[in-house]
Amino acid sequence: MASLSSSSHPNFAFVPKIEPKAEPLELDFPISPIGRMPILTHGISELTSLSPATDNEEKLFTEYHRLFSTLFPTSGATGSFDSTAVLAVPIPDSPAPILPAGMAINKRRRRDRSSEMVRICSLREKDRIHFRNLIRRARITFESLRLLIKQVEAREKDFGILRKSSRPDLKAAALMTNCDLWLNRHKRIIGSIPGICVGDISFFRAELCVIGLHGHIQGGIDYVSASRSSTGEPIATSIVASGGYEDDEDGGDVLIYSGHGGREGNLHKMCVSQKLERGNLALERSMRYGVEIRVVRGMKIDRGPIGKVYVYDGLYKVVDCWMDGGKSGFGVYKYKLLRIEGQDEMGSSMFKQAASLQVSSLSARKSGYFCNDISMGRESLPVSLYNDLDDDKDPLNFQYLAHPLYPPDIQNQFHGDGRRGCECVTNCSSECYCAALNGGEFAYDAGGVLVRGKPLIYECGTACMCPPSCPNRESQKGIRRRLEVFRSNEIGWGVRSWDLVQAGTFVCEYSGIVLTKEQTELLSFAGENLVHPSRFPARWAEWGDVSDVFPNYMTPRYPLSPELSFSLDVSRARNLACYLSHSCSPNVFMQFVLYDHHNPSYPHLMIFALENIPPLRELSIDYGVMDEWAQKLITM
Repeated sequence: MASLSSSSHPNFAFVPKIEPKAEPLELDFPISPIGRMPILTHGISELTSLSPATDNEEKLFTEYHRLFSTLFPTSGATGSFDSTAVLAVPIPDSPAPILPAGMAINKRRRRDRSSEMVRICSLREKDRIHFRNLIRRARITFESLRLLIKQVEAREKDFGILRKSSRPDLKAAALMTNCDLWLNRHKRIIGSIPGICVGDISFFRAELCVIGLHGHIQGGIDYVSASRSSTGEPIATSIVASGGYEDDEDGGDVLIYSGHGGREGNLHKMCVSQKLERGNLALERSMRYGVEIRVVRGMKIDRGPIGKVYVYDGLYKVVDCWMDGGKSGFGVYKYKLLRIEGQDEMGSSMFKQAASLQVSSLSARKSGYFCNDISMGRESLPVSLYNDLDDDKDPLNFQYLAHPLYPPDIQNQFHGDGRRGCECVTNCSSECYCAALNGGEFAYDAGGVLVRGKPLIYECGTACMCPPSCPNRESQKGIRRRLEVFRSNEIGWGVRSWDLVQAGTFVCEYSGIVLTKEQTELLSFAGENLVHPSRFPARWAEWGDVSDVFPNYMTPRYPLSPELSFSLDVSRARNLACYLSHSCSPNVFMQFVLYDHHNPSYPHLMIFALENIPPLRELSIDYGVMDEWAQKLITM
């Protein structure tokens, strides 16, 4: 069975290191008077009642399934599939669910989850990249829908429309199910899921279902039931270990997992003995037949939308099963799982390693060269340098620029260029001047997450009266997490974060000496190493794209961004962003932003996360066509 080692990670396969040494949401359905957000009724608004005024998650999920079956009736259609592929194959349209007139949803007939078990082996490198992109696309759609629903509800609240507590994650998952966008449902995959890497993270159980890593929104054991199994016996395929049972014992490579059942509601303690049935029996049968189990761990975190994250830790084998007396005095089925050797390091271990770096970076580094801050205090947080492979300290040879150095005529505009700013005394609202510059809506939500990418974003700047706490000043505040430039055998120098990076959040700015068009042409002939912003692909258009659900969705075209003719000279001065590696399946993207001047020909080059990035995973960006300028940077 093929394993995903660090050297064959889909994000970095066969790609050389590049190391520089008022837009309306154009959907064809009704628009609410609240800003320009779409009225997503019955697909979204009807699902607002998902979260009753109670903390009982079991009731919540029961209500979810009830509403889902009402909104999106199950069809019995099946499709014809290749046993070696994990593709969402289009099938004939089903009768439309009950939706308001004019609401355009990309309807497909929802397929029942298959019980046919397969194992995917020996994928070619281009296939790994293909499946990684499928997973990535599904995650972007899920998160974009969740943010859209969250924004709609926030605007309704501003206008006095009060609803019960909401679960945008469940609503997003329901919409994707209606469009047959849940992956890996046509085959029940045993072992590794193509496109999912050890260490991948999710904030919501619903997202695990969308990508096919774990098929139950609530249940800890995912299995093929006896009635659907070809052998007539249940077989387990994955578990989620999140500390929900008091008898769990987690040693990392060795996991003692408590079986299902025996609790009432959301009680942590047992109230009745467990039985060897359903998921419990499935785990026992997986042990008997040697079926590997995917293990996802739930971990509490300080950052993130819900204070918890789910980390995929790879494949385990069940090696023992027994009935034991639990701490509450009731019988508990326990399963001993051992992690299969030869896999990448566990994602949960990377979280712990990153936490130790936060506490004491010097003691956590056992060998190699370590510099705590190559920015010399110029960044809002230290930027470290680490090399445990050789004696190379090349990043120390450049002047560190936290922000780009602009030509004099642009610098003269920093303290007023004839344009007025907003006059908001408190945080800006959707009716202020800066909101109008952005097409009538701000780019960020209340938590500072970019809702969707745009050609250009106007943040509140030096001419504005709003306070520094204004949500429309997100990227100009500088880095918010500890970042590190590190040495790697595969990519030379790279960048990674000591913290979890949430999708849609700001990472850093791409900095250097800004050259005009004339200067660019002159220095290009002189052989200088220049970075051309116009050559970066428009990956910003992917973030917020919900066209797979709403086919009439249009990529934002406003605020307008003119053709960029300037370049960045990073041959003498630069910042950490210049060490971002290239990838054809990147996890960060470039967003153009203005805040200290209003000349759209010279925007700031801001880097945002395109997916949820776990600690210590390398950050990668798409530099575009690998032409002469890129080749120069590689050799620098």
